[in-house]
Amino acid sequence: MHRFSNKVAIVTGAVGGIGSAAARRLVDEGAKVMLVDMSGTELEQLSADLGENTLWTVADVSDAADTAAYIKQTVDAWGKVDILVANAGIEGVVAPLTEYPTELFRQVLRVNVEGVWNGLQQIMPVMAEGGGSIVITSSVAGLQGAAGMSAYVTSKHAVVGLMRSAAIEGAPLGIRVNTVNPAPIETRMMRSLEGMMSSEHPEQVKQQLAQGIPAGRYGTAEEVASLMLYLASDDSSYCTGGTFTVDGAMSSS
Repeated sequence: MHRFSNKVAIVTGAVGGIGSAAARRLVDEGAKVMLVDMSGTELEQLSADLGENTLWTVADVSDAADTAAYIKQTVDAWGKVDILVANAGIEGVVAPLTEYPTELFRQVLRVNVEGVWNGLQQIMPVMAEGGGSIVITSSVAGLQGAAGMSAYVTSKHAVVGLMRSAAIEGAPLGIRVNTVNPAPIETRMMRSLEGMMSSEHPEQVKQQLAQGIPAGRYGTAEEVASLMLYLASDDSSYCTGGTFTVDGAMSSS
């Protein structure tokens, strides 16, 4: 399949598990992809692995100037942007709300919310002429609460609100905006969270979390990427303003 022939995409948080899986699938299906993240070494390696239809740039998505720069570099290279996968995010720490470090709370919101805000604000004028699809990584934590994760939960709820407003404004311009809301996925972020929940027995934490998912397991980055590519493609041409779960029925229980 080459659903993305002649399409140009940007993937933020590109070196993470979900970001790299989405980027790989986009390239495999014909897209040209700008890879955006904070680690030049990892970006360079990923770009080399994915081949000549990729470029990479180091950027802090929470910085408006960096956002403008990665969008400009993409347009300068390929003339347009059809797809933005706004995937960059951080988990913060696991701590009771009353003990959560204030500056870290603000940092999580800067990256997870302001990073998406910057991307929406600056990509929508670029997409306005030809339309496009924006896929934002939220979480099941954007649909329900979780003890000890107040910053992350707040940020993932917030991007759902941003998505809904952007979808209404983008619809007359042919710009579709949706969130993908995964359950726990087999990525570095979950290893980090499991370790914070129990540094001595992270595997037990994983078992307990998996038991709370009706499907009985974590998802994979590739499963999330499959949903992202559906939303990025013309196959979902009437889908906008939606929260799309990939969660093994976790949010249904």
